[in-house]
Amino acid sequence: MAEHEETKLVPLPATNFVPERDVDKQPILEARNLGIDFGGLTAVDSFNFAVSPTEIAGLIGPNGAGKTTVFNLLSKVYQPTRGTILLGGSDTMGMTTVQVNRAGVARTFQNIRLFNNLSVEDNIKLGLHNHIKYGMASGILRLPNYWKQEKEARERVGELLSIFGMEHMTQHRAGSLPYGAQRRLEIIRALATGPKVLLLDEPAAGMNPSETAELMENIVKVRDTFQIAIVLIEHDMNLVMGICEGICVLNFGKIIAKGTPSDIQNNPVVIEAYLGRKKEDADDA
Repeated sequence: MAEHEETKLVPLPATNFVPERDVDKQPILEARNLGIDFGGLTAVDSFNFAVSPTEIAGLIGPNGAGKTTVFNLLSKVYQPTRGTILLGGSDTMGMTTVQVNRAGVARTFQNIRLFNNLSVEDNIKLGLHNHIKYGMASGILRLPNYWKQEKEARERVGELLSIFGMEHMTQHRAGSLPYGAQRRLEIIRALATGPKVLLLDEPAAGMNPSETAELMENIVKVRDTFQIAIVLIEHDMNLVMGICEGICVLNFGKIIAKGTPSDIQNNPVVIEAYLGRKKEDADDA
């Protein structure tokens, strides 16, 4: 894989940053002063974050920092206690998970959520629900529109699988696939919904180094092919530093740093949050 060239970041209002190439474009996804409380506990507070239309961004932090909670807010699994989430400049307040998915936000989860007894093709077709237009009567009676839509769906499944070199697995049972292939299938199913923003929650979890290297290439390929934004939560720092343009660091539900990979790698506050010690001490270790 070609050496990653670091992108220069420029500031936006509300302490947000996007790649310099997109400074004249509206962020595809933006959170402003986002927060959520569970009872008397504040899980996320004053979260400000922006992603440009073709950015690969990282959200990192120690275990329990609130990263998945942020994804749950962005995808409307949770409704925020305060703050605003803008998708393409439009407020998503009151939207359900289904509505925000139709509007352009798709995600994967820490724990793989496939329909293990269905085929690879059928799993992906479930992701195509936003684009299948035939009605119940057409489906039951197998009218011409049903067959037309089914043909288009099969072709789309093949196109998506070919990006990951998995077209030969169309009829395989999802639960029988190797772990890495299941991870890729979950990403493909999310892509089938036609997102503008793809949220990947620990996509490299459980992968070996060669699978992780392949995943890095695939994430960049997905961004370039579909011209979408990708936000990922990941503990594998080689992956994060290798492909992310902007990185946001959470600790105890609050942002402690934002910047390019080199900014984050050399930030003493980040080092202390991860290692429990200051940068000078870490350098001496």
